[in-house]
Amino acid sequence: MFIFEPTYVFDKITDITPDILRQKRVKGLILDLDNTLTTHNNPVVPKSSLEWVSEMKAAGIKLMIVSNNHAPRVEPFAEQLDLEFVCEGKKPLTFGYNMAVRKMALDKANVAAVGDQIFTDILGSNLCGIRSFFVFPIQPETSLPFRFKRAVERPLLPKRPITNTDKE
Repeated sequence: MFIFEPTYVFDKITDITPDILRQKRVKGLILDLDNTLTTHNNPVVPKSSLEWVSEMKAAGIKLMIVSNNHAPRVEPFAEQLDLEFVCEGKKPLTFGYNMAVRKMALDKANVAAVGDQIFTDILGSNLCGIRSFFVFPIQPETSLPFRFKRAVERPLLPKRPITNTDKE
């Protein structure tokens, strides 16, 4: 597998359902924060993310946020969702992913990571040896560094959701 290629692609996080996770034998999800669960730097949890997290918890799916952000950004958001988190996860390095897998007490074979960035979320989860679920960003970022990063990753972005493609 190409290290920048996600295992599965979804339009948005709410397209990931407990049924899909059961089919893929996923018992735990590592979640990116910005532009995956909410818009960039938004402190408010969208209703769609609240409902999705509730649905996942009700289905017995373990969830943990891993973010490169600092605690003042991640902690209040995680508290609203009642989720554990790893801040300063150093993605694409595997530090944050490995810590989350240990805290969830699951085998890597039963864990996937969800994120919107190829060079952090997808690369990091692939390097860690867990499946990667790419979701398209909720909203385009406007800052110059993000616009540059998105332009560089554009050739690597999937063209359409490939959720039925089994690359395992």
